[in-house]
Amino acid sequence: MAMASALFVSADPITIQQFSLALRKLSISPYICREAADAVILSNRRKVDAVIVDLQLGEQCGLVLDEVRLSPLNRTAVTFAISGSKAESTAFRKRTGFVFERPLSSQSIGSTLRPAYGLILRERRRYFRCPISNPVTITRRNMPEVRCLSVNISEGGMAVSTLVPLNAGEAVHVQFTLPNHKEPFLAESEICGLKAGQFGVRFVSLPQKRKSDLQDWLSRKLEETLPESIVHQFQKPEDSTLTVLAIQDGSERPGLPQS
Repeated sequence: MAMASALFVSADPITIQQFSLALRKLSISPYICREAADAVILSNRRKVDAVIVDLQLGEQCGLVLDEVRLSPLNRTAVTFAISGSKAESTAFRKRTGFVFERPLSSQSIGSTLRPAYGLILRERRRYFRCPISNPVTITRRNMPEVRCLSVNISEGGMAVSTLVPLNAGEAVHVQFTLPNHKEPFLAESEICGLKAGQFGVRFVSLPQKRKSDLQDWLSRKLEETLPESIVHQFQKPEDSTLTVLAIQDGSERPGLPQS
């Protein structure tokens, strides 16, 4: 299973082949578009963690990047440009986070992807839903407490399983705990719908300290799913137990490069 996904926009077969191989080595699944119009449609329909645009497409590159920045799904995706000249690189450097310079090779592509990998996984973490079955207490105004079980949790909310009917849009307070955390999490929340016998809960307000704790916990759970081949790529030879997922906002952890 891929750890992350990337929208890749290029009409050059050799470039497509080079990047497909490099991305898959890092467990990043590429969605390949050879036309800017197709890329625009996909960017508004599918969540991706990175966007890579070949500047050989000319003016269409700007259209793709602008649409990505306007897309509710992908405006925070990590962006890259593939450049063929210094002038191209300069023109798009402010509109993209990273630039691949031609001529391309597996080594040069990897040297740009590796420093960006932590950012790509941080973007992935924002939407990562970690399966977890823990007791959850939902408090409603002038109503009895609802005791239920979590199904999964993300930065923005959780899915819960309960036989008690809840109403979409209803304001509630949610209390839960996470493994290895003694203090409970208490979040002002909103019920956001029913699907397959489960209710969605969106976190409206979570204290900053608890939000950071949740992000850190999710980072570590996401790290546990990294393929062993990727772990080895970012491990220092002298430290076989190195933590490799340095994607906690505002923190400095060993392993992948920080933003």
